[in-house]
Amino acid sequence: MEKQLIEDIARAIVSDPDSVEVTMVEGEKTTIFELRVAPNDIGKIVGQGGRIARAIRTVLSAISYKGGRRATLEILD
Repeated sequence: MEKQLIEDIARAIVSDPDSVEVTMVEGEKTTIFELRVAPNDIGKIVGQGGRIARAIRTVLSAISYKGGRRATLEILD
């Protein structure tokens, strides 16, 4: 559920939606979502001052908290 949400949000923001890739790494208490986009779309995902990335992380945290787990988002080059 969280993975699909991140993909949908990222695809709506970037210029090249086919390059969006989300991988999930599960730990005991935390799930890490790694987001990869085209190099020219990194700025669009991060946003001015990190606002868009922070907003995506906030939504992800709220959803994962409801499920009783912790989740973080990493934006990779």
